[in-house]
Amino acid sequence: MHKSKLAGFIIDCQTTDLESAATFWGGALGMPVRKLPEEEGEKYSQLIDPQQRLHIEVQAVTHASRVHLDIESDDVEAEVLRLEALGAIRISQINTWWVMQAPTGQRFCVVRSKGSADFHQHATSWP
Repeated sequence: MHKSKLAGFIIDCQTTDLESAATFWGGALGMPVRKLPEEEGEKYSQLIDPQQRLHIEVQAVTHASRVHLDIESDDVEAEVLRLEALGAIRISQINTWWVMQAPTGQRFCVVRSKGSADFHQHATSWP
């Protein structure tokens, strides 16, 4: 048995100016911007959800701008297999997570849960 839930959204921005992109999206969504440390901060900025429900990041990318969602799981491989059974396909593994594609063409990521109380309280249990 494993658990999974929607973790949040990643706003992919085809830009070389991550700071300006994050400032725009933070202002648009009414969320403060938090610069992430070291190497991670070169590609990502976090937007702080005042209600602490979703993890939202602005990401600098080289592909076309889009929004993608992250599904977090306490067992990434089990969740990937469950989603493959529904018709998703693996695109690429990055560090500890998988980029996947839905049968309808949208890309999304399956990421490792950070083990928060919120995760255990709100995640769906799968056989």
